[in-house]
Amino acid sequence: MGRWPDRSSKGRSRIRVRWRASLGLLGSILKWLAVPLAFPLLLAVLYQEPVLPFAVTMAITLALGEGLERLPEDEEIRGREAYLLVALAWLAVAVIGAIPFLLAGNGVLAQPVDALFESMSGVTTTGATVLDDFSVHGRAILMWRQVLQWLGGLGILVLAISVLSQLSVGGAQLMETETQTQDVTKLSPRITETARMMWGLYGGITALCAVSLYALSVVGVAPNMDAYNAIAHAMTAVATAGFSPSPDSVGAFAPVAQWLVVPFMFVGATNFVLIYYFVRGDWGRPLRNEEFRYYVGIVAGTTVLMTLLLVTDPGVTFPAEATVRHAVFQVVSILTTTGFATVDFNTWSPAARHLLFALMFLGGMAGSTTCSIKLLRWVIVAKSLRRDLFTAVHPEAIRPVRLGDRVVDEETIRDVYAYTLLSLLIFFALTVFIVVDGTRSGVTVSEFEAMAAAASTFLNIGPAFGFAGPYGSYGPFSNATKSAMILLMWVGRIEIIPVLVVATPAYWRS
Repeated sequence: MGRWPDRSSKGRSRIRVRWRASLGLLGSILKWLAVPLAFPLLLAVLYQEPVLPFAVTMAITLALGEGLERLPEDEEIRGREAYLLVALAWLAVAVIGAIPFLLAGNGVLAQPVDALFESMSGVTTTGATVLDDFSVHGRAILMWRQVLQWLGGLGILVLAISVLSQLSVGGAQLMETETQTQDVTKLSPRITETARMMWGLYGGITALCAVSLYALSVVGVAPNMDAYNAIAHAMTAVATAGFSPSPDSVGAFAPVAQWLVVPFMFVGATNFVLIYYFVRGDWGRPLRNEEFRYYVGIVAGTTVLMTLLLVTDPGVTFPAEATVRHAVFQVVSILTTTGFATVDFNTWSPAARHLLFALMFLGGMAGSTTCSIKLLRWVIVAKSLRRDLFTAVHPEAIRPVRLGDRVVDEETIRDVYAYTLLSLLIFFALTVFIVVDGTRSGVTVSEFEAMAAAASTFLNIGPAFGFAGPYGSYGPFSNATKSAMILLMWVGRIEIIPVLVVATPAYWRS
C-alpha cells in the first residue's frame, strides 16, 4: 500500500494498521458463513418450519462479505493485522449468528441482548444459555445453536495452531508442533493447508461421534438418540462446547450414551496436532508429550476424588454405577470446558461443587477446542515456581524450566505469568460487577454463585451454580450483566491479548 509517513499534514500520527487487509479477509470468512447456514435452512424445510430467518441471514452475510472483500489493495496480513482480524472475526460471526434468533422471534431470543448472548455463547463454545423454555423454539433454530458451537470449535483450532502461536500469546507458541520448535506453521507450509488438515480431522472425529451415538438408537439401547440428537450432540461434544437441544442436556439420554460422550469430550480437549500424528500411526506421540501426561493424570485424580465425595455425601443416593458415571462425566465435562450435564450438580455437597469450580480454571490442552487458562500454562507456572523455590535455597544454581526436552525461555515464562494473572484479575472484576449489578437490579445471587457465573462465562465453561446451573438459565441476570458477560466471553475465547492490543492507541499509531 506504499510507505506510511510518520506524520500527516496536520502533525498527527497516521493509522499504521493495514485495516483494509484485515477487513478483506473478514469478508471472506463471512461469505463462507453462508455454507453452514444452509444446514438449518434444510432442516427448516424438512420440519416445515420458517426458512426466512436463515435465508435472510445468508443474504446478509453474503452481501456483507462481498462488500468487505472489495476493500483490500493487494495488502499483506502481518502480525499487526492478524490481531485485528482475530478480534473482529469472532465478534462479527457472533453478531450475524444472532440474526436468525431475532428473525424467528420466539421466546427470550426475540430480545437483542439475549439473542447476542446466545450467539456469542455459541461461537465462543461457552455453552451458557438464556433459554428457559426450549419447546417454543423450532428444531432448526436449536440446531443453529449447535452449528455455531461447532464452527467456534473449528475456528479456535485454526486460530490456535496457525495464528496465536505465531503471535506468542501467553505461551501458545509452546504447543506441540511437528518440529518441536516454536514455528507451528512448519506443520504445513501454508495456513490454508493447516486449516484444511484440521478441518478434516475435526470433521472426521465429529462424524465418528455422530455415527456412534446414532448406532445406540439403532440397536435400541438409547431410543431417543435419533439422528437429529446424535448430530447435535456430536457437534458440541467434539467442540467442547456444551449446547444441547434438550433442556436436560445429556442427562435426557440413556447411561450408555452418557458414557460414549465422555471420550469425545476428552479428545476434543486434546492437542489436535497430537491427534493428527496419532491417527497417522505415531501412537506413542501423546505419551511423550508432558502436557498430555498431566492432562490424563488430572482427569484420573479428580475423578477418583469426585467419586469419593459423592460416595460420602449423604444427600447423594445414586447406585454404584451411576455414582461413578456422574463423577466421570462431570469432571471431564467441566475440566474440558464442555459444560454438558447428566445431573443437577447444584444438589451436590459444597466440597463437590467447589471441586467443579476449581476445575473451571484448568481447561484442556493448548491446540485443542477447549477454553479456560489451559494446562500448558499451569504446567509452566508450576515448574517455574518449583525452580524459584530451588534457587531460593541454592542461589548459585542455574536451573532452566523445561517442557519435555525443550528449555522454556524466560520471556515466555513472563508471558505465561502475565496471561494467568490477567485472567484472574478479569475474573475477579467480573465477579464484583455481577454482585454489584445484582444488588442494583434485584437479582439475588450469592458470592459463590457470582464467582461461578464469572468463571463460567469468561473462561467459556457454560453452566455455573444457582439459577445459572446445569439445568438453569442465565436469563434472570440483568441486561447490563449479560452485556458484560457477552464482552468477556468474546475476550476470553480469543485469549485476551488480541482485544487488549487492538484497544491500545499505540497499536494504531506507533
